[in-house]
Amino acid sequence: MSETAADSVFIRDGDLFVPSELGRGPWSPDALHGGAPAALLAGYAEQMVGDPELLLARLTMELVRPVPLAPLEVTATMGQGRSVRRVELTLSHGDTVVARAIALFLKGEDQGIEPRLEGHPLSGPERCHEPFLVPGMEQVTSFHYTAMEVRIAHGQTVGPGPAAAWFRLKYPVVAGETVSSAMRAVAASDFGNGLSWILPIEEYTFVNTDLTVYLNRHPRSEWVALDSRMTVEPNGIGLVRSDVYDEQGLIGVAQQNLFVRARQG
Repeated sequence: MSETAADSVFIRDGDLFVPSELGRGPWSPDALHGGAPAALLAGYAEQMVGDPELLLARLTMELVRPVPLAPLEVTATMGQGRSVRRVELTLSHGDTVVARAIALFLKGEDQGIEPRLEGHPLSGPERCHEPFLVPGMEQVTSFHYTAMEVRIAHGQTVGPGPAAAWFRLKYPVVAGETVSSAMRAVAASDFGNGLSWILPIEEYTFVNTDLTVYLNRHPRSEWVALDSRMTVEPNGIGLVRSDVYDEQGLIGVAQQNLFVRARQG
């Protein structure tokens, strides 16, 4: 794996966010991993809302086209609401829209509800050591191999089938800015298709066209886990569903639609 001189996934340049090679995805050397723009948009929406009592409860991001490894601009509008607030975001490269998102914020207030404490289904990250490796996925500086530390919790990524893993961002999403807990959860949630692949990457592409993350609470540490399962129909339409955990238990779910195509040649 090549080394990188970059120390963040994006750098602010006026109104633009300039991605580094730490944002690169697996499908093209010129396109970003979906977790990079998802985390960027989640953080941008949180900054717009500016109220720590309003928590990001859902982020839906539609990937209109591959997000290029090139300067990007975020535009956003925020609705009104004291307890429920919606932010609509657009990510563009020049005049071309590459992604759209809706971030829904809910105000959390103590309702006197006793938490349901269930046993954690995964071993903690300190007990997991197998790295994230997918056959046919080139080991270059990238979001999935470099920006994120990944430890397999059950299953495997060197073979097909359901799997679970712990994820920890090793670099800031935006240089000089704090990575929020919601951003960590969103960044990890886009890994479901690479974690639970059932088709060989040498023969098929299985790109997600979107990502929806629901969070009933935010992670309480740097580590976020996904327990993911992929299904694909003969017509090339697929779905990945991931349960999202922190070290205390379940914090949400994530889903990705897949556009599956056989490689040509």
